[in-house]
Amino acid sequence: MQLMLWDWLAKPIVEGLRKLAGGSRSREVTPAPAQRPERRPPNRRKPPQSNQVTTTSPAGGTPSAAPLAEPPTSSARAQRRANIAKTKGDAGLTRAARRPKREKAADKYDRVIAEMVVRYGVKVRRWRTSMSGVAYEIEYRDGTRKRLIESPRPRSPLSMAIFLHEIGHHAIGLGKYKPRCLEEYHAWMFSLRAMEENGLEISDKVRTRVQRSLEYAVSKAARRGIKNLPTELHKYIPERMRR
Repeated sequence: MQLMLWDWLAKPIVEGLRKLAGGSRSREVTPAPAQRPERRPPNRRKPPQSNQVTTTSPAGGTPSAAPLAEPPTSSARAQRRANIAKTKGDAGLTRAARRPKREKAADKYDRVIAEMVVRYGVKVRRWRTSMSGVAYEIEYRDGTRKRLIESPRPRSPLSMAIFLHEIGHHAIGLGKYKPRCLEEYHAWMFSLRAMEENGLEISDKVRTRVQRSLEYAVSKAARRGIKNLPTELHKYIPERMRR
């Protein structure tokens, strides 16, 4: 009776436990395959992007590539400013060419001085501080002559007239006209003509100086006993001598 209970009830349970235990012992765990290191793709440089955008033609045709406007660099901005300045400068030169530049009085005086001393071979020995002048020559043993003058530096119509008067003595020739008062007259006439030809102002002071200088020359000639006064000097006879 006990054997029958074992075979019927306990034996199947024991065998089942054995099989369960044996199955767990015989189960093999398959190891997971070793992971290979991930291979990175080669470092390929990206092709340079074109500064173009795709645009579609108004008629819906094939898209066309339009270049992108590059941002202006510092050199481009400087070049643009230089072009603008050049354009303004050219415009200014054009206006200046249409309107001739007026010559300043000081520059005009310097130009006349340089032209006169070269034309007549005269050297300015000294610039005087007073409104007086003198013209003379130096003759050397070999026969050469040196023309010299002293006068105020031309900075006004009066000083320019005196300078040209002394130049006039050499231009007409020292001692060419007799009496001395006639030479003074021609030297002053040379001075006035030179001022007119060069566009220099002949002020009232210049006219007064010419009048008084020639009146003094005539009175000096009268004191020296002149017999025949040249016709050109009759209008310069002093009022006191007319009486």
